[in-house]
Amino acid sequence: MELSILMGALLVMIFIGAPIAVTMAVLPAIYILVTGELPLSTVPYQMYEAISSAPLIAIPFFLLTGALMNSGQITERLLLLSRELVGRVRGGLAQTTVLVSMMFAGMSGSAVADTAAVGGVLIPAMKKAGYHGPFCAALAAVSGTIGGIVPPSIVMILLASTMGLSTGGLFMAGILPGVLIGLMLMGVAYVISVRRNYPRYEEPFRWRALGAAFVGALPPLLIPLVIILGIVFGVFTATEAGAMTVIVAAMIGLFLYRTLTFRELGATVSHTVKITSSVFFILAASGPFSWLLNRIGALKGLEGWFMGFAGSPFTFTLLLIGFILLVGTVIETIPAIVVLAPTLIKVCVAAGFHEIQAALVLVVGFIMGAVTPPVGIVYFTAAFIAEEPLEKVAVALIPFMLVEVVAMFLILYFPALTLWMPKLLGFV
Repeated sequence: MELSILMGALLVMIFIGAPIAVTMAVLPAIYILVTGELPLSTVPYQMYEAISSAPLIAIPFFLLTGALMNSGQITERLLLLSRELVGRVRGGLAQTTVLVSMMFAGMSGSAVADTAAVGGVLIPAMKKAGYHGPFCAALAAVSGTIGGIVPPSIVMILLASTMGLSTGGLFMAGILPGVLIGLMLMGVAYVISVRRNYPRYEEPFRWRALGAAFVGALPPLLIPLVIILGIVFGVFTATEAGAMTVIVAAMIGLFLYRTLTFRELGATVSHTVKITSSVFFILAASGPFSWLLNRIGALKGLEGWFMGFAGSPFTFTLLLIGFILLVGTVIETIPAIVVLAPTLIKVCVAAGFHEIQAALVLVVGFIMGAVTPPVGIVYFTAAFIAEEPLEKVAVALIPFMLVEVVAMFLILYFPALTLWMPKLLGFV
């Protein structure tokens, strides 16, 4: 009964437009006031506990890196290289959108930053070239989710902090799934482009042009390489890697490309502080909400329900993926990870899956929630950039979303997809 009332109140507040952070903090407070079982100070204490983990310090660093990349016009350098590599395929700008997203993902760690930076450049370019607006928005939105799957992923940092997992191990586990999703998105984009006869880059291929584009994009491309190698060989932690990427991104924009001014640097830092504040407010509010779910036995009940299907791997997988996708449509990625990850990973391990496999499925599934209506911030961002109706973009999302659903099944049924690199590098 308590759970039904809580879920009903949560859904009502979400659909009337109440901020998710406020909702998750207010409901536990109301519960405490009604029951009188505990002091009201329990709510701020749980909020503090939710953000008192040291690895979370890396989040603002990677958010700032993504903002600096955009302000320093580094996206354009990646665009030129991607165009030379894949632009001559049918629907070349669509292929370029996915490839640039994959490159930018290795620097920002954020699906929203990826979509805003890449989509802000390529969605108008695609529309100008004759691509359908909803297609442009949908492709940019789903491609942007790769930013949360490959290292450095902010969602993985949250998950590692919540579960006590190795951040480096999760980073390594996300590389192959991220690349696979990117390649499958390019395949779907190609099929649609051929059917609709979208244009391609018609300039003849020249090695000199490719070399020049590669040299121009080399400095930012080194950033994810430095992050990965630094963490793998124990040179620095994920938090220190975040600080390193900020310094490198700022130096590239200020002194190498000279496309970033000190005034813009200050504005970028200020903007990142606002975004970070929002992220941490949501993260903090998820603490008391998770506590409340435990208090009324909801998470224990969810665990017991899933365990009832642990003996049937296929049924368990269908229910798990379906549940993750359903939750993602109404709850944002951060609270979904913090509140539900411990329970879902526990039942996955009991069903015979490795905890890293389970972690990657949660990452992919809950990040998809950022693209699905009605609360998908990446979905809103891409539709706003494309200036297209939300309902048309939602329809155009379907084939690209199916790619990520397929990827979730592959992660669970092919352990090497996520475990090969962590095992190779000694994280597992």
